[in-house]
Amino acid sequence: MPFGSGLQWLRAPDPGLRAQLPPSFGPSGPTAHRRFSEWSRARVWARLHRLVLDELGARGDLDWSRCAIDSVNMRALKGGPDRSESCRPGQEGSKIHLITERTGLPLSVGISGANLHDSQALQPLVRGIPPIRSRRGPRRRKPAKLYADKGYDYDHLRRWLRKRGITHRIARKGIESSTRLGRHRWTIERTMARLGGCRRLHRRYERKPEYFLAFTAIACTLICYRRLTK
Repeated sequence: MPFGSGLQWLRAPDPGLRAQLPPSFGPSGPTAHRRFSEWSRARVWARLHRLVLDELGARGDLDWSRCAIDSVNMRALKGGPDRSESCRPGQEGSKIHLITERTGLPLSVGISGANLHDSQALQPLVRGIPPIRSRRGPRRRKPAKLYADKGYDYDHLRRWLRKRGITHRIARKGIESSTRLGRHRWTIERTMARLGGCRRLHRRYERKPEYFLAFTAIACTLICYRRLTK
């Protein structure tokens, strides 16, 4: 669902996708394209991501004690409706916004145009964390502590987090270096690198943002699923 300045949520092919299906895949290219579009509109990828997170939570594999938020820019080869008309040179493309738990598993993900300021994504991303099963007790959707770099250094964001009982650790501009948070934030940097290593995400080929979001959701689900199968 779109909101704010163009950020889109996990709900998330172009004709080229049809030709990329291996012959052993089964259904024809047009059928796969149609199913992909239908499932994206039906929020199948968001539900799949949540199911895998539920399994991890039930096993006690999610560490909520220290979460992190960050974003990464992806080059868009074909542009797209989420690219604002106000984009200046160097701001073209798309941006993936992410919240991960302590070990780097993605909890909440969104996309936007590359010119959206990181701070505008914090509140929607925190709200976008789904209620996830726990080994004991009720479902959980709130981090105990959230780490962020200087891009999120705003008093109203600190107040908003405190109001919701979330301890913040945000680097202050002109006072401390973001590198001091590196010992805690390296896990989200690793997750961003993994997302950037996906061919469909390293460069955005889709014109429609919901398709790019779908591939982002699938990549996040796979990262979580690999932890399940260890």
